[in-house]
Amino acid sequence: MTGFFTLLYKELLRFWKVGFQTIMAPMVSTLLYLLIFFHVLEAHVEVYPQVPYTTFLIPGLVMMAVIQNAFANSSSSIIQSKISGNIVFILLSPLSYQAIFLAYILASIARGLLVGLGVYIVTLIFFDIPLQLPVWALLFVVLGSAILGALGLIAGIWADKFDELAAFQNFIILPLTFLSGVFYTIHSLPVEWQYLSHLNPFFYMIDGFRYGFFGISDISPYISLAIVAICLLMISMLAIQLLKKGYKLRH
Repeated sequence: MTGFFTLLYKELLRFWKVGFQTIMAPMVSTLLYLLIFFHVLEAHVEVYPQVPYTTFLIPGLVMMAVIQNAFANSSSSIIQSKISGNIVFILLSPLSYQAIFLAYILASIARGLLVGLGVYIVTLIFFDIPLQLPVWALLFVVLGSAILGALGLIAGIWADKFDELAAFQNFIILPLTFLSGVFYTIHSLPVEWQYLSHLNPFFYMIDGFRYGFFGISDISPYISLAIVAICLLMISMLAIQLLKKGYKLRH
């Protein structure tokens, strides 16, 4: 297991040594979202009974920060290794593909959780935010960050340059995140858009995570948990297969 822990340590150290960029900057941008929505919509929108809009918004913003940074961590690491050429040292090591995959995913989860925890702690200073079911919240935040870490791994393997990676993030990850119910409940949407929202796996991550805070959700948390777990399994299998075949990694 020495090689696995070495790779994991390398991935953790990679984002920790530039923590101002990888941890503090996402925290600030997420808190700016909260500040803007607080001043504009707090007095005009009520989503759940007896739950102020800002309080409703905080779990969604925390989860959004978690999954975006989990994706950014694994995707940027892989493509930087490809461009610099040092990916060969990982591929030639005696590590199994499952161990390589797990090291990248655990590092992505760690970065996502650090950013999300930082945002949550800061919001606690200004707002009273309930956390009624912490186990549920922890389940969804870990599974969600693992899914985006695996997606980041796939995107980093697929992309040949940073422009392609940015396109993947801007045209796939960002729309799915913004249309997942971060800023609203899907019951406020027309029926057709509600059906479309149910096709978005990010919706189940956000809705299940929010259930951990309020004990209220748009759909059953058990259904959300099952869908998120199935998505993680499928995406993980794809990522491991790409590593095993050396797709765009071996030339």
